[in-house]
Amino acid sequence: MTVRSSSFQPQNGGRRLGRRDLLKYLGVAGGGAALASLLPACGVGGGTTSDEGSAADEVSGGFDWKKAEGESIKILQTPHPYQQSFQPLLKDFTELTGIEVETELVPEADYFTKLNTELAGGSGEHDVFMIGAYFIWTYGPPGWLEDLDPWLENSSATSDEYDFEDIYEGLRMATRWDFQQGSPLGTGGQWAIPWGFETNVVAYNKAEFDRRGIKPAETFDDFIQLAIDLTDRSESRYGVAFRGSRSWATIHPGFMTQYSREGAVDYEVDGDELVAAMNSEKAVDFTRKWVELAREAGPTSWTTYEYPDATRDLGNGTAMMVFDADSATYPQNRPGESQEAGNLAWHPGPAGPDGSYATNLWTWSLAMNSASQKKLAAWLFIQWATGKEAMSDAVRESAFADPTRASVFDGAFKETLGDFPGYLETFEKVIDSTEIQFTPQTKFFETTENWAVALQDIYSGEDARSRLDALAESNTDEVNA
Repeated sequence: MTVRSSSFQPQNGGRRLGRRDLLKYLGVAGGGAALASLLPACGVGGGTTSDEGSAADEVSGGFDWKKAEGESIKILQTPHPYQQSFQPLLKDFTELTGIEVETELVPEADYFTKLNTELAGGSGEHDVFMIGAYFIWTYGPPGWLEDLDPWLENSSATSDEYDFEDIYEGLRMATRWDFQQGSPLGTGGQWAIPWGFETNVVAYNKAEFDRRGIKPAETFDDFIQLAIDLTDRSESRYGVAFRGSRSWATIHPGFMTQYSREGAVDYEVDGDELVAAMNSEKAVDFTRKWVELAREAGPTSWTTYEYPDATRDLGNGTAMMVFDADSATYPQNRPGESQEAGNLAWHPGPAGPDGSYATNLWTWSLAMNSASQKKLAAWLFIQWATGKEAMSDAVRESAFADPTRASVFDGAFKETLGDFPGYLETFEKVIDSTEIQFTPQTKFFETTENWAVALQDIYSGEDARSRLDALAESNTDEVNA
């Protein structure tokens, strides 16, 4: 087992690129020119294994963890609690399989730059890598990802104890798509296996709520009023933190969760085209309220806020609530991790008018490089890392929230959770409604960043209706270009 840290520097004048910058750098968020030039040669839109078949077809005989004994694989990862929980267990994988693992760690600010550069160049340097589900919509069409369906379906390559159905359905659907305009998730190839994930719910300062004799709000209007009531600028205390920066990541956690619960959608399918619906009556009404919430009860520098800012304010007692990822707020309640550790609790957040608890998710998953020359060894690693035993061990090793398997959540995770009021109840309330609420489309990053910019413009005083009309028109043009 070898671990290498990397400070990969793209050729862009020495400046490191974040996710949004990297997409512009590669042309994905700036018209798609760089990516589009690759598409004709890659069979875009097929969503299935190539005509040449899959390397999985070459694996025969009974299943044996030692089938690739003596090989070595390279894995590209970014530092994260999931990765850190598994790092000490890699020796177990080598002992089980006889496969050596070399892990390269790249800071998240540089991670997607390196990954995009490697995949676009057809390099098979890394056999396995971490991937977010939305990135499948960009990486899948050019043929950069190995379809894992043939591996899952081959009993010679996959243990009969693997039990893929044990992974939550919303997660399995999140990493499956056929790349066809208007097709829902859950169709096409399986491009990654979920490894860890997060639901987007409300964490709150239970000690302060108990002191005041109040409880979390059950409707969105009550949530807004509660947040305003909890805000006291003279005491540097405000009601609720959520993301507001000029980034696609501002839209996907709390915003998209409550937007969906209120009955709004991002796109509607019209024949073979997508029509942006950010300007529907429900969407405009919700957006006005969300921006009001930010103005009246959010952080004063909301337009710069990302999740570490929000969770920091929860942990130091500045924010009374956070509407974001449960696994992002989870560490703030661990002893010694924050000023408010032991004082926090979790709640599903407001239900929609019809009782909906639709919840958007993010999942870090493991994908196989289609250019890998060691696909059997790579698949054995993915299978092991997303399997029941290794995931249970990782949960017991450290803070691994949330495991993607129902059996691990109900077993090792519940056994090790500790004093986290409302966490289990919240998870169980929303999990059946937790899935990616976005319509999958290859221009996701640019169009969703456009959406975040529109929120900032409305926050700065622009009329919500006219600004969202303009957003819907431009996004409709972009996704169908």
